[in-house]
Amino acid sequence: MSKLKVVTIDGPSGVGKSTVSRKVAAGLGWTYLDTGAMYRAVGVQCQRAGIELTDKAALAVLLERLDLQLLPPLHEGDDVRVLLNGEEISAAIRSPEAGMLASQVSAIPAVRAKLTALQQAMGKAGEIVAEGRDTGTFVFPAAAWKFYLDAPPEERCRRRAGQLRAKGQPVDEQALLAQIIERDRNDCERAVAPLRMADDAVLIDAAKLTADEVAEKMLAFIERDLQQ
Repeated sequence: MSKLKVVTIDGPSGVGKSTVSRKVAAGLGWTYLDTGAMYRAVGVQCQRAGIELTDKAALAVLLERLDLQLLPPLHEGDDVRVLLNGEEISAAIRSPEAGMLASQVSAIPAVRAKLTALQQAMGKAGEIVAEGRDTGTFVFPAAAWKFYLDAPPEERCRRRAGQLRAKGQPVDEQALLAQIIERDRNDCERAVAPLRMADDAVLIDAAKLTADEVAEKMLAFIERDLQQ
């Protein structure tokens, strides 16, 4: 299998994948693909439409009509902007609740099949930095560079709480930690494409490094390969 000119960055919730992925994409001059934002968008849309996740018929209609676009952020360092059926929902998908919805819909085979196909189409041309939970194992198994970020739930909670407070949002850290632990369990135990490190991925302990340091390690690894 020929390798794709793709970088995958997987790991659990709140480990800093988005921040690092943006930095790596900027360093390479490549496109950043936020797969998590896509699952969050579907979860939010199901909630808005009052669709029960067990209602396969209603979910099929929602997926059939799904028009999902990822746009570059307006300002450097911001999250990817998300358009869902023509409406920008960028702010709505970044709450902890939207993260839990993403974890639930990502376990549904029809949702995963639809979004995986979209992601693979986006990555076909290469020069993509994709972050998520199964990008190295399931979405882009032929990616040339794969990384897995990890950190204890408590550290991830501390960082996520800081991000939310910086945006002026109140935080219940005990509830946030419980959500992170529950999401880890959901992501690891789901039947379809569970969260796990690819056999050929490089493990990085994100608890001991800043986002800049993680990105620098990745870029050095990738650029060394590119120069060979």
